[in-house]
Amino acid sequence: VQLQASGGGLVQAGGSLRLSCDASSLPFSPRVMGWFRRPPGKERELVATFTRGGTTYYRQTMEGRFTISRDIAKKQAYLQMNSLKPEDTAVYYCNAEDPSNTLNVYWGQGTLVTVSS
Repeated sequence: VQLQASGGGLVQAGGSLRLSCDASSLPFSPRVMGWFRRPPGKERELVATFTRGGTTYYRQTMEGRFTISRDIAKKQAYLQMNSLKPEDTAVYYCNAEDPSNTLNVYWGQGTLVTVSS
């Protein structure tokens, strides 16, 4: 069972991309779905997520530029990224938490976003 992340690519600084995360293969409807990223040579970091309470949380540097959304019925999550900067270059991963066992977190394979200056 794996999430499928897609939508990455090469974009110029100032451009936009929309990432999609398909969690339809999961045997449950995830309440918590989020996006993380791993910049080259750095640790993985949180980008944005839906919380267990249904609210959204963003890494401060993404707030106002990135928007997380989801289609609960389709088990899909999205990340709209605007005003992209070269420092947003990273492999982006989505994850989903099993609501019946929050220690079970499923991850996608990652999609590469490259922002050129």
